[in-house]
Amino acid sequence: MLLAKLGEALMLALGMAWQVGWSLILGFALSGAVQALVSKERMQRLLGRDGIREIALATGFGAASSSCSYAAAAMSKTLFKKGAALVPSFAFLFSSTNLVLELGIILWLLMGWQFTAAEWIGGLVLIAIMTVLVKLTYPKELVEEARRHVDEATGHDHGSMEGEGASLADRLRDPGTRVAIAQNFAMDFSMLWKDLLGGFLIAGALAAFVPESAWKVLFLNGAPPGVQLVGNAVAGPIIAIVSFVCSIGNVPLAAILWASGISFGGVLAFLYADLIVLPLLDIYRKYYGLRMMLYIFGVFFATMVLAAIAMDFAFSALHLVPKPNPNIRHDLEMFSFNYTFWLNVIFGGLGLYLWWLNAKNPMAHGCHADHDMG
Repeated sequence: MLLAKLGEALMLALGMAWQVGWSLILGFALSGAVQALVSKERMQRLLGRDGIREIALATGFGAASSSCSYAAAAMSKTLFKKGAALVPSFAFLFSSTNLVLELGIILWLLMGWQFTAAEWIGGLVLIAIMTVLVKLTYPKELVEEARRHVDEATGHDHGSMEGEGASLADRLRDPGTRVAIAQNFAMDFSMLWKDLLGGFLIAGALAAFVPESAWKVLFLNGAPPGVQLVGNAVAGPIIAIVSFVCSIGNVPLAAILWASGISFGGVLAFLYADLIVLPLLDIYRKYYGLRMMLYIFGVFFATMVLAAIAMDFAFSALHLVPKPNPNIRHDLEMFSFNYTFWLNVIFGGLGLYLWWLNAKNPMAHGCHADHDMG
């Protein structure tokens, strides 16, 4: 029995890692490219204020980029380090983990179009609530401290090719630029791989070992609707905090929770909370320092709970809450040569190339290669 459960946990962990692998590589590569190609001055011009234009730009950048919370955290760190203001940096995080196409597709296939709509609409609601909360509590000294910490933790900028008249294609053809991208890619991955591995294993264990009866108690099944709504909106992020990995990767676990009795809003809160899982909180601490990590946790937790309650209320009022799939565990263990397979092959090749390039050109003194090659 124990061996069978361990096998199931490992299979679920592998399946979740398989779902998210290609988007991790894409996100780390994009983060490395931004560090190598975009100057601090340009980033300050684009995202250096907390205005509506800057927040909208950051939201658009996020929606067009990675859907993995770990890769998004690395990218958001790069934006903040390059001079982006706090709210646009956070807006990028929320949009890059809630407003992306591939996440919507997987939600639709596993859980129904209603969850896709709630995830995308909810992403905008999250950003709106977060913006209000940050502006009400803006910690100026803490932000300055975080900027100093991120420079010390990940190295200083050394100028860029921007302003020299070179096109993006010319800069990408420059061997030095490709080396800088590879070095940044390898450094971000080296910092995060243990957190990623731990997250996948914990999620697989939760999915395999926790019985449905325990979930039903936790999700307050049978409680008054209002109590269950608020209780599940709080429970969802708590489960996410101790369990998981990534915004695409946590969809399978969300589907299991949905079949186990959590409310619509509880599932959404769980999905939204991929940005405050324990490994990511530790990453925020490494990037920005302990005090800023605690601030991020407080603002994000409140934002996620409030957004989930709002979306549950709206979708329930419109009678748009779907029925769960009772056979989801069996469905998740199926493997096929679908688009995920080919994306993993393509981006796996890119990751191997960048790793090989970094191995040929190791970073001096082991510091982070934010070289902005010039």
